[in-house]
Amino acid sequence: MFIGLLHFETGSKCNIGENMPDTLNYEKYANSKQAANEALCNRCGACCGVFENDPCIKLKRGPDNRYFCSDYENRMGPQTTVNGNIFKCVTLREIRSGSWPGSWKCGYKKLIVNS
Repeated sequence: MFIGLLHFETGSKCNIGENMPDTLNYEKYANSKQAANEALCNRCGACCGVFENDPCIKLKRGPDNRYFCSDYENRMGPQTTVNGNIFKCVTLREIRSGSWPGSWKCGYKKLIVNS
């Protein structure tokens, strides 16, 4: 009986604690998954409060009229809206399962609906 993991690139068996994928390969994999998820976002601003007329103070509009977070690396945790309300920045899991004003424009939501 096999008790272990499969290497994510080669598919070869790895016993737990032996020949585990090294950290560099895992980071490469994780970064590629994050990049693929980020590419789904169409930068509509819906999850940041644009359609509620009380967006996050860190939400900015670029020259292409698409929205972006001015402090993206520190977006998780309590944030403040332009009207002073406190909220928690949503995670991808919450975006995929939730609904809010304008969520129909969300690239993540479109993927789910069209799947």
